[in-house]
Amino acid sequence: MNRRAWLLFAGVSLFWGIPYLFIKIAVTELSAPVIVAARCAIAVAILLPVAIASGALKQLKGKTVPVLVLSVVHIAAPFLLITYGEQHITSSLTALLIAAQPLMVALLALKFDASEKLSGRGMAGLGVGLFGVAVVVGFDFGGDRLGLLGAGMVLLAAFGYAVAVLIVKRYLKGVAPVGVVTSTMGVSTVLIAPLAIATAPVAMPSLKVTGSVVILGVFCSAIAMLLFYRLIAVAGAGRASLINYVTPAVAVGLGVAVLSEPLRPTTALGAVLIIAGSWFATRKPAAVPVVTPPAASAPLAGAAQPAVVR
Repeated sequence: MNRRAWLLFAGVSLFWGIPYLFIKIAVTELSAPVIVAARCAIAVAILLPVAIASGALKQLKGKTVPVLVLSVVHIAAPFLLITYGEQHITSSLTALLIAAQPLMVALLALKFDASEKLSGRGMAGLGVGLFGVAVVVGFDFGGDRLGLLGAGMVLLAAFGYAVAVLIVKRYLKGVAPVGVVTSTMGVSTVLIAPLAIATAPVAMPSLKVTGSVVILGVFCSAIAMLLFYRLIAVAGAGRASLINYVTPAVAVGLGVAVLSEPLRPTTALGAVLIIAGSWFATRKPAAVPVVTPPAASAPLAGAAQPAVVR
């Protein structure tokens, strides 16, 4: 990759590695619906002019149902689950559990996408990655019910991201990504708005919390998406997809350095197993063309996918 590609790669890796840190800060004063509705609304305000100017929204004509379903499984539900989950677990562990999303895509593909049949190496990678998830959940939480609840929410969010991959591949293939992201962010804002209004704070949150929400909307949800698809154009989809293996490291590093979150040996082991397993479970032979994502966050090589908006 040239210098421009590396700068784009670094930028997206940073912007998709920091959301968990700022969600952790935001939940200290704001409800999950308020955080999610605000970040989605901010992202839409930035992405909508781009989507209109490029004509991307016109490509969604006749695709109302897939967009509505995708809004729920790819944005609204995962964002809420991750934000609620971080009330009970660290930002580091949240990022690691979300990193298991490619494994879930591979599992779903076994049943719903025959074109993504796993090789022996892929099946081995799937097993290694799932064992890594078990290590993180089993050893880091033990009998902590709230911790297990938080981990379960985050894993459910990762499952939603995986379902989104198959929806995009089957029903929204060829549609400009900025149009899909803008529309699903907009629908999610509307869906979550009533909950956000009902749980709105009685006083203005602190500058730190307000700034965290703004960063989530501007950089993590909007600018990162634009940079990611620009990276695909400059460096290719295969190289761009490597971001999915870098962002967990960024998130864990920030959690430990900024929030003083513990880094247990089991966490480190689980991280290695999850990332390595995801790599082998989703990596295609060099001869097979690779078309990859989004959070987001987000994946299975060979499929047209939404990026995981984190």
